[in-house]
Amino acid sequence: MNELELVINEVKKAVVGKDEHIKKILACILARGHVLLEDIPGVGKTNLTLALSKALSLDFHRMQFTSDVLPGDVTGFIIYNQKNNDFEYKEGPIMCNLFLADEINRTSPKTQSALLEVMEEGRTTVDGITYQLPQPFTVLATQNPYGSAGTQLLPDSQLDRFMVSLIRR
Repeated sequence: MNELELVINEVKKAVVGKDEHIKKILACILARGHVLLEDIPGVGKTNLTLALSKALSLDFHRMQFTSDVLPGDVTGFIIYNQKNNDFEYKEGPIMCNLFLADEINRTSPKTQSALLEVMEEGRTTVDGITYQLPQPFTVLATQNPYGSAGTQLLPDSQLDRFMVSLIRR
């Protein structure tokens, strides 16, 4: 059994009935792309991502997107450190290998656009300073179907950043 089959089998221990999703997401991670998963709540989107991160030994962060999430909540921010008498960068959850942007279509367009630079360029800019993201880096974004309470359509510029869209029909 090769390494990919071992990873797939490990993920299948945690997630049942998503074999094609597992293979497509794994291919996307290996190709350094990003994935959009659309499905109803409670079908294992978050568990699938967590299982993949564990099987691949990737640093994993999850962020629940809501209408009040700000761009700095995702990318990080500069804060004054009184102890050092200097400003320092406080990393946001985006600084990881596998970032789960949970329910991305519930947050503001401004916060969604904060992901664009990250997804396209593999770096983030905070207060004019650019920070490289760890490699590999993949965003796995989930969204509830449009029309669910509090959701909005993702703009085409954001949809273009995803290598794979797995949408339940």
